[in-house]
Amino acid sequence: MTAAHDFNQWTVLSRFQNRLLTKPRKEYSLIHNMRTLQMMFSSSSTFFLWLLLIFSVTFSHVFGDKFFIGTYGVNYGRIADNLPSPHSVVTLLKASKIRNVRIYDVNQEVLTAFKGSGIQLSVCLPNELLKEMSVGEDRAMSWIKENVQPYLPGTRIRGIAIGNEILGGGDIELWEALLPAAKNIYSALDKLNLAHEIQVTTPHSEAVFGTSFPPSAGSFRDDILPYMKPLLQFFSQTGTPFFINAYPFLAYKNDPQHIDINYALFKKNHGIYDAKTKLHYDNMFDAQVDAAYAALEKVGYDKMEVIVSETGWASHGDDNEAGATVKNARTYNKNLRKKLLKKKGTPYRPNKAVKAYIFALFNENLKPGPTSERNFGLFKPDGSIAYDIGFPGLVPSSATPSLLSFKGIASSYIMVLTSCATLLSLIVTL
Repeated sequence: MTAAHDFNQWTVLSRFQNRLLTKPRKEYSLIHNMRTLQMMFSSSSTFFLWLLLIFSVTFSHVFGDKFFIGTYGVNYGRIADNLPSPHSVVTLLKASKIRNVRIYDVNQEVLTAFKGSGIQLSVCLPNELLKEMSVGEDRAMSWIKENVQPYLPGTRIRGIAIGNEILGGGDIELWEALLPAAKNIYSALDKLNLAHEIQVTTPHSEAVFGTSFPPSAGSFRDDILPYMKPLLQFFSQTGTPFFINAYPFLAYKNDPQHIDINYALFKKNHGIYDAKTKLHYDNMFDAQVDAAYAALEKVGYDKMEVIVSETGWASHGDDNEAGATVKNARTYNKNLRKKLLKKKGTPYRPNKAVKAYIFALFNENLKPGPTSERNFGLFKPDGSIAYDIGFPGLVPSSATPSLLSFKGIASSYIMVLTSCATLLSLIVTL
């Protein structure tokens, strides 16, 4: 081993150690033991690099965003009667390397299945419970103790969404209950010393905007402002991002005569020019995100991050649902995934990597509404891909479909994890 090569290894390790200066003694001990191992195996650079890789993967939560790993997530809706078990879903998510997931309730079977998976999970307080939670903190505390606390820390619950698309909806009483419900849930988490581990959020629909085109004109509806401003103030105090459900599919479906399908699908097109900011947009997704940033800026929250809590494209729809095809769904989701994996920002926030949860993991055959509502899935119920955007899927065998494949991949994960656990126990005891 050359002196330069040896120096580079020590430099890398020192940087890891410097980033752990505020961490507990146990993690100092681990770094110290890794130094000892490096000295023991200094003649084998391959071994040390392999060991460092295992360390960085296993303890990535120490260095990364505790609420959202990377930039890509998915929504796991379950309004269906043909979906695989939650344990099989966890195997599918791991095989696809999807590390951020949103669910729309606090289902016990799902929360138990995610235990030990390492996947960041956001749960939801359903709309129908908002009024009850807004009345007093005692009910919020009971809900947390019953539906969240028992699953920690094994199940990595990192967010609680207070309802879904409340502001702009038809029930004004829910508008009024949203902020007090959020405050009561947050207060309960704080008293249980969980507020620093779990974000209290709420996702909005595009209905909260009065104007969103061009992006610089983005602004909230006048009738929503009395509810939005105090909500933003609260989330600003708790360091919570602004969550928006952004669907170029819905915009195109509602006005296919005036919207270029290529602009909606991230394909080559002339795009739009925003004269105020002098920025060019070559896709609608970026424009929708920047419209949210502009609206936040107008009410004094220009530092608040925007995260897309839902986006996707339907693979099938009714005759009047323009653009709902498998080809378009594949194009949108594949191009969006490429964009997110590059960790780039938008024209208005170029240095802030966009984060998004894709809707959805599976088609949901029991959802009401138009046909498109039941056809947003990336995967089929047996775990195979609905269309190819780069995920492997779990291909079923001809005999016993999905369970055989799920179990096969699961055992591989168990073998790898067992090996890593053995090695790490060795490190800690050195």
